[in-house]
Amino acid sequence: MPIHYEVRADHVLLVTIDRPERKNALDAFHFRDLAQAWRDFREDGDLWVAVVTGVDGCFMSGADLRDYIPQITELSTRIASGEVEEVDGCRLSDGTEAVLRNMKLYKPIIAAVDGPCVAGGMEMLGGIDLRVATERATFGVMEPKRGLFAGGGTTARLPRQLAYPAAMEFLLTAEAFPAARALELGLLNQVVPTEGELLPAAFDWADRILANGPLAVRATKESVLRGLSGTLRDAYKIEAELSQVVFGSEDAKEGPKAFAEKRAPNWKNR
Repeated sequence: MPIHYEVRADHVLLVTIDRPERKNALDAFHFRDLAQAWRDFREDGDLWVAVVTGVDGCFMSGADLRDYIPQITELSTRIASGEVEEVDGCRLSDGTEAVLRNMKLYKPIIAAVDGPCVAGGMEMLGGIDLRVATERATFGVMEPKRGLFAGGGTTARLPRQLAYPAAMEFLLTAEAFPAARALELGLLNQVVPTEGELLPAAFDWADRILANGPLAVRATKESVLRGLSGTLRDAYKIEAELSQVVFGSEDAKEGPKAFAEKRAPNWKNR
């Protein structure tokens, strides 16, 4: 299975993209499996944080154009004809959901990046909350170098996540940026020297998140993402709605109680 779904004992999911023969580029079937991994993570109440990584010195290089284009053309034709809604479990929405675009997933996700993160890899990175990379990782919105357009969410998300000049440096130069420069521009949270330090660093970030109430964490991410899509007034309303839900939870009683008793909280996720 090129998309590995590993449930750890600490409420953490590890998703590994494993297609080294194509530099972790994905065809329709692997986009289907990656999208399904995110859906399964979203629906599993015992999983609170996800880490996603790639194998063999590559994070993800987007669509495998040799296979993906004919596959998606056939799929589009058959769906348009009304013949089917999906082919071999593949749907037209799989590609966008795989890179976390138009997917309502409010649990935290951490990227562990080694090697190239370009094209669809950068698009998926835009839907990921925290990003750790090795020194040899590289990042680029390189479609314009081929006269193409990064239409998977990058031009929409990057200027909302970085300072405008930093985002435009990525988008307009279409160059590959080393991890040190990506960290400087605000794309990353941490750079580690070697591949062997990558997953431990990512899991350390996960542990720091897991110390907090899972309902509060999820509501915080939901408030941010939904709030960014509307006006400030809309964002305040969303914040108030989610605040009411969190303050009515069992975990909201457990947190202050654990603080008063000078012990670690026992989160119930309810």
